[in-house]
Amino acid sequence: MGVAAAGPASAVTATIGSPAGIVVDGIGQRVFVGDDTNGRIIAADYNGKFVDSVSGIEGIFDLALSDDGTTLYAAARVSHEIVALDAATLDIKARYPVATGIGPLYVEFTGGKAWFTYEDQSNGHGNLGSVDPAVDPVGGTDPVTLGQLSRDSGVGGGPFLDTDPSAPGLLAVGATDFFDMAKDLMAVVDVSGATPQVTAWHSGDYSLTYVSDIDLVPGLQQVLVDGTERHAYADGKFSAAGAYPAGQRADIAPNGLVAQISDANVSVYRPGGTKPIRVYAADASILAWAPDASRIFALVNSPGGYTLKALTDPTLNVPSLTVNAPSTAARGNRLTVTGKLSATVPLPSDATLQLTRTDLESPKGKSLPAVTPKADGSYTFTDTPLAGGTVTYKVAYAGDAAHTAVSASDRVTVSHTQPTLTLNKNGNVYDYGADVPFTAHLGSTYKNRTVEIWANPFGGDKPNKLLKTGTVNSSGNISATVDMTRDMEVTAVFKGDTRIAPRTVKSTAYARVKVSTAVSKHYKTAKIGSTSYHWIHKSTDPLLTTTMSYYKGRKQRLDLQVHSGGKWHSADSEYFALGTNGKSAVRLEAPGKSGIKVRTRSVYVNGSSGDTVSSTTYGSWKYLYFSS
Repeated sequence: MGVAAAGPASAVTATIGSPAGIVVDGIGQRVFVGDDTNGRIIAADYNGKFVDSVSGIEGIFDLALSDDGTTLYAAARVSHEIVALDAATLDIKARYPVATGIGPLYVEFTGGKAWFTYEDQSNGHGNLGSVDPAVDPVGGTDPVTLGQLSRDSGVGGGPFLDTDPSAPGLLAVGATDFFDMAKDLMAVVDVSGATPQVTAWHSGDYSLTYVSDIDLVPGLQQVLVDGTERHAYADGKFSAAGAYPAGQRADIAPNGLVAQISDANVSVYRPGGTKPIRVYAADASILAWAPDASRIFALVNSPGGYTLKALTDPTLNVPSLTVNAPSTAARGNRLTVTGKLSATVPLPSDATLQLTRTDLESPKGKSLPAVTPKADGSYTFTDTPLAGGTVTYKVAYAGDAAHTAVSASDRVTVSHTQPTLTLNKNGNVYDYGADVPFTAHLGSTYKNRTVEIWANPFGGDKPNKLLKTGTVNSSGNISATVDMTRDMEVTAVFKGDTRIAPRTVKSTAYARVKVSTAVSKHYKTAKIGSTSYHWIHKSTDPLLTTTMSYYKGRKQRLDLQVHSGGKWHSADSEYFALGTNGKSAVRLEAPGKSGIKVRTRSVYVNGSSGDTVSSTTYGSWKYLYFSS
């Protein structure tokens, strides 16, 4: 596995299986991440996007960059070597074998050399080695030197390493195995000379029980342990020097800013601060500052591995801004909005908030007078919404040299004014086929003066029909004519405007059926008294033919009455189906004797005649006289 293969560039986010070191090149503005799962090194840009990769390095554990940014060093624990790569191309420049059972592990570059840690498999002691790239192995001198940590007790496990660009030649060493208290837990080593010198070490008389991360603090003789505890070193010993809120791991920028992992957040502190100036919601495992402290690169947990994410503007505090508006309000009435602007870093005394109202009349937003918060950050403003519907109040702070911009909003449901809308002819009954004008009247509105009139015939077999849409006249009226061939629900619709609510009113009018009855088989028509009768021989069966407006499944009821004792008496009522031509022919049985008066009529009964689309309609009586 000694061949390195470079991959193509891509615009996708850089992802890895498991982290194996991260280092930032401020000159080329690249981020290098070791991926132990996939046996490769990834190069990404300052936005965290994949740029390049190289494979063929067995057991990548950690990465370091030379001071001039030209050479990338990788600790390969499986092949037991330090691999030097061209930082610009990721081409392998040299491989430096390391004769150790476990390692090399962590690697840093300072004092012109690549320093690495490893573990002696026989006794579990951790130690320090170096690679001097200036030494040419062809000349017989090995550029790799082991056993450079002079402490007899050693350091537990393969220890962590850290350097500080402002203190070249200085290394912080932290134990990875803290169960053997005979071993040192941490040390500071000066490697600027020919022989490394232990400047300070943990010596059992100090209450430190373990180390899981160690960083040199720029500009101070201190180390930061586990991203939380600061320890000063003097006279070869460590002593407590303060602490940040509890964390797990950290990285320190050259200017002293501390980026700390705490649960699922990354918090940024000024040197010695106890309140974060910036908090990112990022479930990170490893952090690395850009050399100019412009951003933090975090390897965050993601499905299937880790994703490289750039956390920008780390020195800008994110204020908290609240907006509280009433949930409902009446249109045209003044309402009050309150809220608060606060930050963990003090805000300027002249901070102002920009206000915007968005509603139906100002869908792109309308600026309101700015407001200045009180000393405690609270603010209040009033407004009178003229448009109904959803009104959104947005409050924004533009930010400043120490704070990011922030905005928040709240919504109010503002009632519309209810309009006057009427429609006449409700409940009226008309003959079949009558052309009936329906008039809608619209009262005062804001801008919209359009009304629609719809007709919805009973029965469900015909769709709603738009009869008319238009602007009401100067009296607020608009009319449309309905052909009353069946019962009808007429609807007037006003769709509202920004200030007036939509409204719909209905008027139900009823239509009779068209019905007539014809008599045949009579031999003459003549009056008896003032009533005209059809004269039929006593042995002839008259034929009664009813014609009625047709509807699917419709039946007509035939009523029969007989005259006796000076009064008409009901003799029979029976329903007969209509044909598709709207006709029903019924033969009436002859009585067989003369002098009998009979009358009959056809009736449509809403519901009983098989449908409910028309109003009950009685046909006229037809009079029959049976003679000899």
